[in-house]
Amino acid sequence: ALLAGLLVMVLAVALLSNALVLLCCAYSAELRTRASGVLLVNLSLGHLLLAALDMPFTLLGVMRGRTPSAPGACQAIGFLDTFLASNAALSVAALSADQWLAVGFPLRYAGRLRPRYAGLLLGCAWGQSLAFSGAALGCSWLGYSSAFGSCSLRLPPEPERPRFAAFTATLHAMGFVLPLAVLCLTSLQVHRVARSHCQRMDTVTMKALVLLADLHPSVRQRCLIQQKRRRHRATRKIGIAIATFLICFAPYVVTRLAELVPFITVNAHWGILSKCLTYSKAAADPFTYSLLRRPFRQVLAGMVHRLLKRTPHPASTHNSSLDVAGMAHQLLKRTPHPASTHNSSLNTENDSRLQQTH
Repeated sequence: ALLAGLLVMVLAVALLSNALVLLCCAYSAELRTRASGVLLVNLSLGHLLLAALDMPFTLLGVMRGRTPSAPGACQAIGFLDTFLASNAALSVAALSADQWLAVGFPLRYAGRLRPRYAGLLLGCAWGQSLAFSGAALGCSWLGYSSAFGSCSLRLPPEPERPRFAAFTATLHAMGFVLPLAVLCLTSLQVHRVARSHCQRMDTVTMKALVLLADLHPSVRQRCLIQQKRRRHRATRKIGIAIATFLICFAPYVVTRLAELVPFITVNAHWGILSKCLTYSKAAADPFTYSLLRRPFRQVLAGMVHRLLKRTPHPASTHNSSLDVAGMAHQLLKRTPHPASTHNSSLNTENDSRLQQTH
């Protein structure tokens, strides 16, 4: 009953949050035209299909302990489960790579990376996911697994175990280890650029505080607090993205690999819990990559104001520390050297990309 309740909660949150992401992208043309917007639509649409079509059958298996009665239904759900799980992991890796390109190479990214390139990335992800799920379906390795309470990969008879073990290891190497490696490497690069950005902002803020000697102490204190928060913001967001990926996928992958060992029997409660953790990724990703970020918050606020027929109040897009930094830029303005024009434009684009990701 506890696992069923957990699954119901994950299902409800996944349906609502992913529907909100798709609604925001449909409402805002700016979100749709970005390469990251195309990747987010793909990720949210996959999660929505997982919550609407796959999770109810798993809930039925957890509550009643049996496979769907319709002929071929479990194989179809297993195909969808394998495809969507692999596609979700690869989409997260593509989003991380897109963020690294946006932050690390802002000028090239703005000029070259259009939604069609995001479509190319999605084509690769779909191709790999379809290849693995199609191979599992062709080998009749999809069906109801009592250890996981769901329609997914199931252990075949003993003569086919070596082939199944090789397939499972390859599936998780390409669908878990590879996306995790891409996520970690690109996140480290983004963190390096974000730290450099914070150092520049800290320098400007400190110069502003020195020049504006008559600044009110409360404003000065608020600037210092914002400066401290800015240092930890990128680390916190990157850590959350990697932690959710590991927490949601690692237990299921390890359990699937342990299942291949002849003398290990997977406990049904643990197997269902690990499956619920993979489903929880569908509920966590909309908040990790979309709804808690500024562009989506602004779109949601605009939708609410339009629904209530209210005029939104003009809100400042910068905090007080950035306002002080802006004043310092005016006070410290110098005529740029011609050789530094490219670097200054690169830093400006870099800062704007970092602000969008926040």
